[in-house]
Amino acid sequence: MMTEGQIHDAFRQALWITVEMSLPLLAVALAAGLVIGLMQALTSIQEMTLTFVPKLGAMMAVFWLTMGGMTAALVGFFDEAILPLVAGG
Repeated sequence: MMTEGQIHDAFRQALWITVEMSLPLLAVALAAGLVIGLMQALTSIQEMTLTFVPKLGAMMAVFWLTMGGMTAALVGFFDEAILPLVAGG
């Protein structure tokens, strides 16, 4: 039987894994948005697709590069935290 503390600890670990996995994507989206916004301000070009397409491309590239680490983090969390709780250990 799982105790309330074990459940809270598993949720805390899950939230931390989520933050670690989303941080690279959010950082790239922020950086790309700032660079594109600066370029738009300097050139006075106000095109909506100019902000969306490069930001999406950068995020997809970073996701592709970090996908292995994200998968390893999720598998490790499942093996180390969730399976022992389910097995009753």
